[in-house]
Amino acid sequence: MQAIKTENLTKFYGKSRGIIDVSLSIDEGEFFGFIGPNGAGKSTLIRTLLGLIAPTSGRAEIFGRDIVTERTEILKSVGYMPSEAKFYSGMRVGEMLDLSAKLRGVDCTAEQKLLCERLELDTSRKIDELSLGNRKKVGIVTALQHNPALCILDEPTSGLDPLMQKEFYSILSERCKAGATVFLSSHILAEIARYCNRAAIIREGKILVTESVENLAHTGIKRVALRGISDLESFRAIDGIRDVTMADGAVKFLYSGEACALLSHLAKINPTDVSITDPELDEILISYYGREADK
Repeated sequence: MQAIKTENLTKFYGKSRGIIDVSLSIDEGEFFGFIGPNGAGKSTLIRTLLGLIAPTSGRAEIFGRDIVTERTEILKSVGYMPSEAKFYSGMRVGEMLDLSAKLRGVDCTAEQKLLCERLELDTSRKIDELSLGNRKKVGIVTALQHNPALCILDEPTSGLDPLMQKEFYSILSERCKAGATVFLSSHILAEIARYCNRAAIIREGKILVTESVENLAHTGIKRVALRGISDLESFRAIDGIRDVTMADGAVKFLYSGEACALLSHLAKINPTDVSITDPELDEILISYYGREADK
């Protein structure tokens, strides 16, 4: 069964764009990444899926249930962590976690204790006294303590130190192996590359591409660095070359054209050193954005 399926899902806020014709299909057990900068539409899609805002048009299902007509049943199987979680003032961490479990009608005692231990979260502290990182931990435990079949996490790691980030992703990976589905929204490409099976790239409310992370990282684009070259302008007119810069004494650019054409040009200019490597995922993302802007 598909954990999430959307067909031309669209949301406008009056005349302002939210998301436009978003079509996604995510299988049960996937660790799926949703990539895009702030304002691209990531949070709008998530809030629409959860029924927090109504779609303008299109449709979507979670575990085969319609997000509009069967919202209550859907929420029973979902754990959601918003990018900016807010909690009741004056409560202690343990009280907040217990309230969340009580509202769901689920005994989360054992899982709550385990998650708090792994994330080093002190349940006796007052919510109002917590740092951003510890507030994030409260959000994580609240989202995961009832062992949801679908975990929807919106920019979950901001504020967490590197050790806690690693532990957090260990928890999510374990959940995936046990059959849960993870839908992770992020603008941090390293997270997506390291942990996700597939990912979708969104820009200005539209999906640009949905691919396996491996395929996203192997699109035929190469990062080229040349030494002994001072003329940047000679590269800008070559088909397939973009993002030409000079850094650390080298001319650097991304190349997506024919290998023979590049080698022929290099033979003419005779650089003192050549390095051709696969680009980082964030460079590929920028390349996708650039291609879409050129259309």
